[in-house]
Amino acid sequence: MLLVRENTGKWSLPGGWCDVDQTIASNTEKEVKEESGYDVKAKRLIAIQDWRKHNVTNLIYGVFKVFVMCEFEGGHFEENIETTATGFFSKDEIPDNMAVEKCSKEQVLMCFEAYENPNLPAMFE
Repeated sequence: MLLVRENTGKWSLPGGWCDVDQTIASNTEKEVKEESGYDVKAKRLIAIQDWRKHNVTNLIYGVFKVFVMCEFEGGHFEENIETTATGFFSKDEIPDNMAVEKCSKEQVLMCFEAYENPNLPAMFE
């Protein structure tokens, strides 16, 4: 699983706010490129979750988090204003210092489960 190390030193799945002129798929591909330097193709919806129910909350408004499975196409990491490193992790190697306000270990494990079970339907709340 591709994770990015935020400039805070914590790890997260790549992601960000969805731009008005983007689809979920195109925005996912854009955010992965911006934060990791890698080109991906969005392939499958994994889940839509209410951020307030799964992450440490620090906003006064609600946010829906969308998890998308992507296919790796290439590219290379370059440090940027948001991220200082990338890493590919197995289920047993997920870092302890996750940016839980953005992404929890449980959410990463949910993505692994979707990858391992291609017929698993998308989760939504």
